[in-house]
Amino acid sequence: MNPLGWAGYGAQLGRARSKTGGDESVSWERRGDAVAISFDFRFLGGSVGTATGDLIEEAFTEAGAEGLPVVSVIATGGSRMQEGMASLRQLQRISGLCARHAEVGLPHVSVLCDPTTGGIWASLGAGADVVLAVPGAQVGFAGSRVRPEADLDDPAYTSEGQFAAGAVDLVVEPAELGGVLGALLALLLDGELRPASVPRVLGATDVPADGWSAVERARDPRRPRAQAYLDDYFSARVPFSGDRAGGVDPGMLCGIGLHEGRSVVYAAQTGTANTPAGFRTASRVVRLAERLGLPVLTLVDTPGAANDAAAERAGVGPAIAELFGTLAAARVPVTTLVVGEGGSGGALALASPDQTWIAPDAYFSVIAPELAAAILKRDPAQVRATADQLKLRPQDLVELGVVRGIAGP
Repeated sequence: MNPLGWAGYGAQLGRARSKTGGDESVSWERRGDAVAISFDFRFLGGSVGTATGDLIEEAFTEAGAEGLPVVSVIATGGSRMQEGMASLRQLQRISGLCARHAEVGLPHVSVLCDPTTGGIWASLGAGADVVLAVPGAQVGFAGSRVRPEADLDDPAYTSEGQFAAGAVDLVVEPAELGGVLGALLALLLDGELRPASVPRVLGATDVPADGWSAVERARDPRRPRAQAYLDDYFSARVPFSGDRAGGVDPGMLCGIGLHEGRSVVYAAQTGTANTPAGFRTASRVVRLAERLGLPVLTLVDTPGAANDAAAERAGVGPAIAELFGTLAAARVPVTTLVVGEGGSGGALALASPDQTWIAPDAYFSVIAPELAAAILKRDPAQVRATADQLKLRPQDLVELGVVRGIAGP
């Protein structure tokens, strides 16, 4: 097809077909329990034209008919100039295919190879549920020939730069891609919708005598943190990273794992003050779990949301509101264990509205005792008494009906 009557385009296609042995820049096939779309950069730079769009539609149609995930292995410079707007409009077509695939609860994983630029990165690549990338690949909306000269070698246009910016979940060595993809697809396809079981307690098993003791135990650096709980709970897991809006919060661990033979999506705080990116990442993975019909486990452990000016400029309030709304509207079961500090709204935002448990060496409070004393204009000597008045111990929270119970070993 030559919608613009571009001189020499037919000859270019002929040379590309002779060089690659393929009819177009993409091909697709069923591989095991997935449909794989593969780009060939040798074919006119992996560019996308109308015939390419036809093939991508064939792949998604087959996947939808068979109830299979799609894996897109991408290496492209973007749209095909020789077909003009007919080429560019394929991005809308591809995005529509991705959206319909998502609507029926089927996963889409993209693998970004070198290069992945232009509109295909901004549709098929970045629009996937999980985005993997090979190290050192050029990844960006602007290819090397069109970006500002001052930014030509900026690491933002790489797999690692996109990972740091929250647009890529995992950078994977090529030799390891097969294993990671196999594990990931197996986890994404396990749709048994039963609530995740409450993790067993790894720390203290006795309840604290008073409120301040509960706070001290939760803040003890020797207390088991989220990483220890995740390692104990899951036999295998694949991490997800980033809020897809330019941010990553290492204090919010998210991903999908295997627990007692079935898949569970998780979001876990690590004991730090979470940034807006952390709350948005948690919202993202809960929405993915809902779409795929998977249970969710959340681990609460934060002194509270980040309260600096940078957090306010990045929208910490709207990010927390989004997470509250996502959990409130979730139609999949969400199980929560408070494993450490449960500080104010930053902690409550990650807690299930009706299926929250607490560890014996944790607390949950409207605010930290020191901050409550400061707000109430109390003498600092009243902090311990304030901790008692806040009724933040595990046993107090059970009595108040805030949590379902105290988890055991």
